[in-house]
Amino acid sequence: ALRALCLAGLGAVLGGGSADQCSWRGSGLSQDAGSVEQLSLHCAEGSLEWLYPTGALRLRLAPRLPPAAAAIKGRSPQHVTACVKPSGTFRGAQLYLEREGVLELLLPEAPRPRVRCFSWSTQKKVALFLQATPHPDISRRIAAFRYELRGDWLARPPLPAASPAAEGACRPCNDSELLMAICTSDFVIRGSIRSVSNDAELQESVIGISAARIHRQKFPLFQGRGRPTGSIRTPLRCGVKPGPGTFLFTGWLHFGEAWLSCAPRYRDFQRIYEGARRARQNPCEFPVD
Repeated sequence: ALRALCLAGLGAVLGGGSADQCSWRGSGLSQDAGSVEQLSLHCAEGSLEWLYPTGALRLRLAPRLPPAAAAIKGRSPQHVTACVKPSGTFRGAQLYLEREGVLELLLPEAPRPRVRCFSWSTQKKVALFLQATPHPDISRRIAAFRYELRGDWLARPPLPAASPAAEGACRPCNDSELLMAICTSDFVIRGSIRSVSNDAELQESVIGISAARIHRQKFPLFQGRGRPTGSIRTPLRCGVKPGPGTFLFTGWLHFGEAWLSCAPRYRDFQRIYEGARRARQNPCEFPVD
């Protein structure tokens, strides 16, 4: 469970200390209107909750490398991608990305519940700047969001919503990407498409899946007796349509939701996997029937 990070110099903090330094929860009641509190978090995911915003917070996200990666020469990360997701009650402040001294608005006050992502080179300095907006009554205002970070020190692709407009976001996986996806994805599900619904506001499509076999899922995304069911998300612009057949769905968890990575027809996956097995080029063993 994520707990609050208590920082010296911030009075009226409503949370306790946090050994993992993933999250922060505090109050602006004791802050001066023009003050800026400096914060630093060191995890790949966490949250921030600022009650009664006053003044500003400057947050530096600096994930620590896993010991195995840090021990390998030349494995220091070159790029980091971060995503922030505002709470449904985000009020009382605006969130900016501070990059090389320039501010870019990420979340206005009362934003839509849309994830915003950005990337940067580890050679450059970036921070999140949370600026309180003036209100006569701040008693019911809370600025809160969750964050996720991913870097090239992990054997994973970029966050699924990191750049939904980027070229290639909807491109089918090639053979090498597919073979790696079955080894490293958060979920690998064999099943069929039950439905597809589109959310124009969030620019997402939600694919309803009926699972014939659950090869892997890190969390119980697919549940139920008989043929478990669940849903997977993908950018709306990919134009997913319901269709017959059995597919192998792979992907990643993103703010607790399943996002699609590769989804070949199962018969195509069998052909690709068997060819790689004969050539001894498959990166991991996988049950094929």
